[in-house]
Amino acid sequence: MSVRPDAAPAVTVPAPAVATSAAVTDADPCCAAPLPVLGRDVTVPLVTGGEVTYAALDYAASAPALQRVWDDVAAYAPYYGSVHRGAGYLSQLSTDLFENSRGTVHEFLDCRDDDQVVFTRSTTDSLNLLAAALPADCQVFVFETEHHASLLPWRDARVTYLNAPRTHGEAVRTLETALADRDPYGPALVCVTGASNVTGELWPVRELAAAAHAHGARIVLDAAQLAPHHPLSVRELDVDWVAFSGHKLYAPFGSGVLAGRADWLQDAEPYLAGGGASRKVARRTDGGVDVEWHSTAARHEAGSPNVIGVYSIASACKALTEAGFGTLVAREQHLITKVRDGLAEVPEVKVLSLFGDDSPRVGVISFVVEGWNSSHFAAALSAEYGIGVRDGLFCAHPLVRTLLGSDPQDVGECGAPEAEPGERLLNAIRVSFGAGTPDEHVERFVRAVKELVRDGAKWNYRTEDGRCVPAV
Repeated sequence: MSVRPDAAPAVTVPAPAVATSAAVTDADPCCAAPLPVLGRDVTVPLVTGGEVTYAALDYAASAPALQRVWDDVAAYAPYYGSVHRGAGYLSQLSTDLFENSRGTVHEFLDCRDDDQVVFTRSTTDSLNLLAAALPADCQVFVFETEHHASLLPWRDARVTYLNAPRTHGEAVRTLETALADRDPYGPALVCVTGASNVTGELWPVRELAAAAHAHGARIVLDAAQLAPHHPLSVRELDVDWVAFSGHKLYAPFGSGVLAGRADWLQDAEPYLAGGGASRKVARRTDGGVDVEWHSTAARHEAGSPNVIGVYSIASACKALTEAGFGTLVAREQHLITKVRDGLAEVPEVKVLSLFGDDSPRVGVISFVVEGWNSSHFAAALSAEYGIGVRDGLFCAHPLVRTLLGSDPQDVGECGAPEAEPGERLLNAIRVSFGAGTPDEHVERFVRAVKELVRDGAKWNYRTEDGRCVPAV
């Protein structure tokens, strides 16, 4: 990656490594090897003695970083410098790398030519940025099934929360009915997920976008769970904005993206006021300050940019593209079938679903086990089998309660209700996986579920800070 020729003498950062996987045949793409990720050889102790290779099955919360991404960042690290702020060699290189990364993300998302790519801290940050940029008196429509990142940022707007649909058709009809009753002359925004962080089910995004536009509304897509698993085209889906996080796209923590139409973003006050967002600042005679803000993406990127995080997202975009989403999707469906078939053999297990068993989905599956507190079950998977999953309400409390038919409980944000190991509580267990997951991990998970249900836990557990943990 060389700096702009008009900015500084050319210099080259070592080229990004090529994404690698085992050879894949057209006849059986699911036999591809998982993409190399950090932590794939980490071993963890078991309470029953010995150690085992850790099975990371909590990709929906944070996917492990691809080895390719880590290598790219390490290759760039010696060239690290300030972005947009220095005349020096490394500053110019870092600026070039930062802006080229913006172009890589633009291409990865298949954005329209005039769409902006704004770098943020996460999906949550991206949607809060958009919420702050809404025109006055904007109406927002959001399904109660959304992750809290999509459900909660709209506090300064008029919000209509839509009931959970049970089919794709019902989702579209529910939205159309709500939009038909709105003020037809004011601005409106629909917020919808691409894939549920609870059930993994895909939503009818293209159809919802068509319904929104037919009623004069815009739509933003929460792609946090979609972008790591499926190819994503802003043009084809015809969404106005898309948001996602680096830490779910196999990049390290601390970076995210909001990409889409520029007009609302250009018309809004900067998300953060400070250096980088301002183009010109001058003192007035009355002692005040006049500010001219940027009209580009920089308007909402005040402060020193996270060039490492941005470059890691771009590297992940390239790695997934080069690996081929056709192969990645086929292999993930192979893993989904293994898990769903295995859980179906355990009568005590109930898999949660909004749209039904035949609904297309990504590698995210939530379930409950009859007779078990989910925190206890998850603790046993970790302590006795070296398997990391998630338990609780998954920062999607209304959806999980709808799926479980439960009333609100006293739970911490995104956490699990406090319970003794034997106490029955209405919360769930989530297993999630992706491009870096080997078959052995999901096979061990299915085997562990069957053994725990059949034989019970081998260890005693107690409650500590609201969670079940192995007793000393």
